[in-house]
Parts: sequence; structure tokens; C-alpha cells
Amino acid sequence: MVQYGIAINLLAFFMMGLDKQKAKRRRFRIAERTLWLLAFAGGAIGAAAGMYTFRHKTRHSAFRYGLPLLAAVELFLYWRWMR
Repeated sequence: MVQYGIAINLLAFFMMGLDKQKAKRRRFRIAERTLWLLAFAGGAIGAAAGMYTFRHKTRHSAFRYGLPLLAAVELFLYWRWMR
């Protein structure tokens, strides 16, 4: 379970960076649905970190408020599971 948590968060983090790169180059983008799917699959912490690191999707209120909230919930659930 720990390996899954690390892997999904790293994937979500790098997907945010990849989508930002694609946005800058006006290329085919990663769907928001995919980014949310990764977040709900356990990668909200990585997605939120990627959002702030790459300054990507910060103007979208759903991402600006939803990802940190989901990350806090997942952090709590990870903490409860580890105890």
C-alpha cells in the first residue's frame, strides 16, 4: 500500500508538470478528468504539490480549493491507515 501511495502521487505530480509543458507549447493536453482521476485514486497530495510547483491550474477554483481539500483528506486517511 505504501508503494502504491508513493507511485500514484509521483505520477500525479509529473502529470501536472507534463500538462503545464503541453499548455506552454500549445500541444494536445491531458484531460482535467484524468488529473482528477489520479487525485481521487490516491494522488491528490502529488497533484496539489505539482499544481503549486508548476503553477498550473491555479486559476481554476475547483483545482485551487478542491485539490488541497482532497489532499488533506487523503493525508488524514494515510495517517489513519499507518497507525
